[in-house]
Amino acid sequence: MSDNVRVRFAPSPTGPLHIGGVRTALFNYLFAKKHNGTFVLRIEDTDQTRYVANAEQYIVDALEWCEIPFDEGPGKNEKFGPYRQSERKDLYKQYADELLANGWAYYAFDTADQLDAHRKDHEAKGKTFIYNWHNREKGRLVNSLVLSEEEVQQKIEAGEKYVVRFKTPQDETLILQDEVRGTIKIDTNTLDDKILFKSDGMPTYHLANIVDDHLMEISHVIRGEEWLPSLPLHSLLYTAFGWESPKFAHLPLILKPVGKGKLSKRDGDKLGFPVFPLEYTNEKSGDVSRGYREDGYFSDAFVNMLALLGWNPGTEQELFSLEALIQAFDLARVSKSGAKFSLDKTKWFNQQYLQQKPDNELVSLFLPILENQGITANKDFVEKVVSLIKERAVFVQDFWDLSSFFFQDPKEYDQKAAKKQWKETTGALMTELVSVIEGIEDFTIENAQTEIKGWITSKEIGFGKVMQPLRLSLVGKLAGPDLFEIMIMVGKETTIKRIQNAITNLG
Repeated sequence: MSDNVRVRFAPSPTGPLHIGGVRTALFNYLFAKKHNGTFVLRIEDTDQTRYVANAEQYIVDALEWCEIPFDEGPGKNEKFGPYRQSERKDLYKQYADELLANGWAYYAFDTADQLDAHRKDHEAKGKTFIYNWHNREKGRLVNSLVLSEEEVQQKIEAGEKYVVRFKTPQDETLILQDEVRGTIKIDTNTLDDKILFKSDGMPTYHLANIVDDHLMEISHVIRGEEWLPSLPLHSLLYTAFGWESPKFAHLPLILKPVGKGKLSKRDGDKLGFPVFPLEYTNEKSGDVSRGYREDGYFSDAFVNMLALLGWNPGTEQELFSLEALIQAFDLARVSKSGAKFSLDKTKWFNQQYLQQKPDNELVSLFLPILENQGITANKDFVEKVVSLIKERAVFVQDFWDLSSFFFQDPKEYDQKAAKKQWKETTGALMTELVSVIEGIEDFTIENAQTEIKGWITSKEIGFGKVMQPLRLSLVGKLAGPDLFEIMIMVGKETTIKRIQNAITNLG
């Protein structure tokens, strides 16, 4: 193992990258950068039956969008390449042969039907079939532990299918260390003899994973909780090869927002939120899965949200730049228990980041939306609009609904509000208000406020009797920023025209 910190993210290209996988990549990235280390991307594509052609590029694109790009990987700084396991398959056999030679592994020729028969026989007796020290040398199973060397060679030369199984030690207690979970004790008698290699020349995940981590000098293996049951085998494999083991850290699951269990795509579909960073189109079915990017989330808000799912800084701080996350991140503060996903909290993060964005940056994102509405507007005007409405927005795409009245007359009126606010006398009041506005020569916020509020006071009526119908006239509903800001922004003529339209349509 290298003295330098080297971590890897090793997804399988079997479909879109779940946000749990993104979080694993993020924690690896943060740990690497915290310790001036290297973040490696390795594509674990040994299972060609589940391989999806566009999945690898999706993984790369997702990491780039999250601004956590890999330092080494396919096509980039290939110091220990290749970084796709399918391109490394020729090297795994020598390591399987090494384990066979030193007694840590053995050939097994049992067919699928034979193993199924053993399982059913055990089930009938109320037992569970485990291929390990209990039965591997008793003659009922067909392996090189009971066959002679000549018989084994004959079977291999005859083309019989086989697997190479790891020979798990008997009657030992493993004392394992996990950076998140502490000390773990395992009785080796409870472990099965996992398959490491198959006669088709392909390794299983377990062998390929260990060999690659060793050859790529990985110092820390930071991965999801689902791999925790594999830790005993992986630790034993390092012992079997005589290699120094990396340090392990198993991250907690991201849990459903409602109920129990791991967050799934089905939860997102049911409750209306994405579980993938980017939109994904299934090449076979054509089905499209939503992505956080396409749903309008900022990548930095998305990353900030993910970082706090299963990790806490030990303070009340919730908003972190990527650089701040790097400085604060510590595996010791990763939780052992699962982290419940919250859509409301995810939206909150996006809203906080939106508020922090410079108005001119938000304008550049809003202008295309205006163009789609057929609106051509001055950038300075749009920037002023953005400054007035952004506090009420969660996403940039909310801007149009929050501000359409700045760019066009209301096409309809909120009927519930109209029924409540537009009384029999309102039309006459609004007609009189038009006269007041027409009399304001220098149409500024200060002058408009002075004249209109003075007129309302002189009428000895409540402000709501005028201001609410006025807002309804200008906006179409009882919402929006300061009413006098709206009047000055749309201008005197438009203000008068909209009041007159309301008198006609609501009076």
